[in-house]
Amino acid sequence: MKNLILSFFVLLISCNKEDITKQISVESKIVVEGSIEEGGFAKVLLSRSVPIGVAVDSTTILNYVIRSAKVTVSDRVKEEVLRLKRDNNTIPPFVYFGNEIMGETGKTYSLKIKYLNRTITAKTTIPLSVPILSADYIKDNPTDKKGNILIKFNDPINEKNFYQVQTLLIKKDLIYIPAIYGNLNDANFVDPAISFQILRGKTFSFEDYSDYKPYFEDGDVISVKLRTMNKAGFNFWNDWQNEIINGQSPIFPNTTSLRSNIEGGIGIWEGYGQKTILVNTPYY
Repeated sequence: MKNLILSFFVLLISCNKEDITKQISVESKIVVEGSIEEGGFAKVLLSRSVPIGVAVDSTTILNYVIRSAKVTVSDRVKEEVLRLKRDNNTIPPFVYFGNEIMGETGKTYSLKIKYLNRTITAKTTIPLSVPILSADYIKDNPTDKKGNILIKFNDPINEKNFYQVQTLLIKKDLIYIPAIYGNLNDANFVDPAISFQILRGKTFSFEDYSDYKPYFEDGDVISVKLRTMNKAGFNFWNDWQNEIINGQSPIFPNTTSLRSNIEGGIGIWEGYGQKTILVNTPYY
């Protein structure tokens, strides 16, 4: 699996069982997966929802990608029209990219999409980022060749924060992957000093999952990212995580829809604060 976009596409097209009858006769919806991260530029992928009962695979998924929309991002001062580019690290390999408006914490970003006779809008703010104090490779037994990552950070007092922990294996992964149980709500913290063990995450794929491992191994070089996000992002990622953990098949309808903050469509437009740290594991 090259990235998370396929999982967004598959999960967001689904509807709950009560909506199946209605969905068959309703015009397809615009599916949005968009983000702007601290220190980065906007990225948006667009597709049409898939009718109930239609099979989706790595080839037919391209039939639902939208490549002729006008996608605009604004920070209230400047406005930028994103450019569609082919990105072979994504599935599907077409993404609208920005290169002018860079994400900054505390700023609000508006998204506007014009496609045929439809207008889709959304807003998000990039929360303040929180630094990672440390990240260590931990084994259950010293002789093990595998382990997990223990991350530590301080949750700011008197601030409401939602977090997501992601990892990227250098020279192996092409994108950051959310850790299993890596979405955190500080309402559940009993102490501002947070110590959290990371399980390596997985993504949906049309490929075989047999080689998936929920742990890291000796020789891995791991970039760990701590992202802050808004409640809308936390709700979306919690729904996404539930689908991953429950092992739902990506080519069949799910029992619930992912919560969305998109007006006129479905999906997510989210701003993220972010800090990273590099972890080197023993190499023998």
